[in-house]
Amino acid sequence: MTRLFKIYYTNDNHKLTTKINAPLKTVFDVSRNIEIHQQSTASNEKAIAGVTSGLISLNETVTWRGKHFGFYLTHKSRITVMTFYDYFVDEMEEGKFKTFKNEHFFKEINGVTIMTDQLHYETPFGIIGKLFDTLFLKKHLIYFLLERNKTLKKIAENK
Repeated sequence: MTRLFKIYYTNDNHKLTTKINAPLKTVFDVSRNIEIHQQSTASNEKAIAGVTSGLISLNETVTWRGKHFGFYLTHKSRITVMTFYDYFVDEMEEGKFKTFKNEHFFKEINGVTIMTDQLHYETPFGIIGKLFDTLFLKKHLIYFLLERNKTLKKIAENK
């Protein structure tokens, strides 16, 4: 049985690899599509400012509003790097994290696209933030990425 998802952890890094039976360009575009991201989140995230539909591109921002841990939170990200169709980076400009950066890598091997998310973040509030991360946040972010990637996979494979 082929593993569709692989998750790797280090102290400040989470890496998720997803195999998708679709062309590289399709997966790249699906992964930066605002409407598809909104479909994929259990937190019912909505794009409320910046790019709110279609494909987000280099230097563009999107502000998300979603319910996490019982609270409505906003998170503004900017696409800081984009190399078609291999790589892009979204970085937090405003939000609850001390730092937040999600790198998205894409490569196609024999008609299968390997999509890798590498998430780097820091929590604020010193030791309290680290404890919150250990007890709750890490699991929440992994679940969030897994659900997002399941949706991306399903949509890309049916295009």
